[in-house]
Amino acid sequence: MSSNDIIVSLDIGTSKVRAIIGEVVNGTINIIGVGSADSQGIRKGAIVDIDQTVQSIRNAVDHAERMVGIQISDVYVGISGNHIALQSSHGVVAVSNEDREIGDDDIERVIQAAKVIPLPPEREIIGVVPNQYVVDGTDQIQDPRSMIGVRLEVEATIVTGAKTAIHNLLRVVEKSGLRVAGLILMSLAGGHVALSKDEKAMGTVLVDIGAGSTTIAVFNENNMVATSTLPIGGEFITNDIAYGLRTQADIAEKIKLKFGCAIVEHAAADQVFKVNRIGSNVDKEFSQIDLASIIEPRVQEIFHLIRLEVQRLGYSDLAGGYVLTGGTVSMPGILAVAQAELAASVRIAVPDYIGVRDPSFTSGVGIIQYASKYLRHSAKPPSMVKKLVNSSKKASSPSAEPEASMMERFKNWLKEFI
Repeated sequence: MSSNDIIVSLDIGTSKVRAIIGEVVNGTINIIGVGSADSQGIRKGAIVDIDQTVQSIRNAVDHAERMVGIQISDVYVGISGNHIALQSSHGVVAVSNEDREIGDDDIERVIQAAKVIPLPPEREIIGVVPNQYVVDGTDQIQDPRSMIGVRLEVEATIVTGAKTAIHNLLRVVEKSGLRVAGLILMSLAGGHVALSKDEKAMGTVLVDIGAGSTTIAVFNENNMVATSTLPIGGEFITNDIAYGLRTQADIAEKIKLKFGCAIVEHAAADQVFKVNRIGSNVDKEFSQIDLASIIEPRVQEIFHLIRLEVQRLGYSDLAGGYVLTGGTVSMPGILAVAQAELAASVRIAVPDYIGVRDPSFTSGVGIIQYASKYLRHSAKPPSMVKKLVNSSKKASSPSAEPEASMMERFKNWLKEFI
């Protein structure tokens, strides 16, 4: 297994940190390792404790490494939050080659030209998403490589974020002993897994409901045109259960995952469980109907707020409707509540890969797909793997280099952060 065939994604969420290892073979992605750990130090999608977050990342990465038998060095990191903003931009360059054939250098230069935009000092560019290229007036070009032309233009979307949030994210990954190969907007990556080409073309709203926040991304005419983050998610349901049943939050979370149902009509009266209540030594018995009566109003509120936010963004009547993803949407009854509250066609997206067939893995798998399709071709990709643990694999790996070369690479790695 060549190290250049490995892509590792890191999804740092409010409830879980997930590391996913993907192997690219002849353009096909195989998920070969998954690591998950309880998230500490994250509140509503934002880092509030560096050291706790670092430990969570290490736990998730160690889990993934043990599954595959490799040591990870570089990761593509997902970023999200209410500080993210989109801005349209236009770049123009002259084709540099004498034979006027457009190459990677020309594409890189036109992307850099699109980055020249006025930005407040507290904001920073996360990435550039090319919407279309224009070669000598011919538009709607997705990949102009090897085409002949004199003038190359790009219509792009610039993704920006708050410097503080970006640098804190980079900091926790660095302190975990990893290097950031790239930052990828999670809603953009999720769209690669969750949405079909037709859904992106006709207009669809992708809703990622996590534990601490809900990210809304609007795709229309094959591009992401708007994004927004609401500070609501599965944690609010857990808190309601904790208050309603008068129990601890960790117990409420376990009850939600095991017995949770978003609609009272679908709940079963014979599904009963006992709860250790705060301030009492005697467990009290509840039914799934009791639990659903607490969950249903909160889930209705979440989708009501989602609908209002989509209306505020100006995309309430898209033909593709809504696509749901994220860990919270796995709860039984969620889809029915969403269809009633959103008054549109709704479906739940699940990654079609063995080992990650769960809505909570959509963004992580999307990061791997996005990096494989776009980022790894823009430049020579960094090695995702420090070394292969298995000695037999080590012999066949191209990473067996002279000691001096390893030291030189380590020095260069340090220079990037000093």
